[in-house]
Amino acid sequence: MARKVVDEPSEEIVANAKLARDSKRGPFARMSLFIKQVMAELRKVVTPTRKELLSYTGVVLVFVVIMMAIVSAFDWVFALAVTYVFGTPGG
Repeated sequence: MARKVVDEPSEEIVANAKLARDSKRGPFARMSLFIKQVMAELRKVVTPTRKELLSYTGVVLVFVVIMMAIVSAFDWVFALAVTYVFGTPGG
């Protein structure tokens, strides 16, 4: 199971952001700070195990198939209703 990570920025990131906000930095310094913050957030990402990945993929595929069936059923019912109300073309 993937470990739970609190989705809060670290104290260092918050301090750097406040420092950047207080002092007017140039565009390259702001880009540098942004890249550092992105890299810090990417270090927090936890990749799923193979078993979890297959499980998640199966759940998504089953959900998509169910939704396709529901939408197809609604489409069929509405097509019947439209055909009943307006009749068949040329008929």
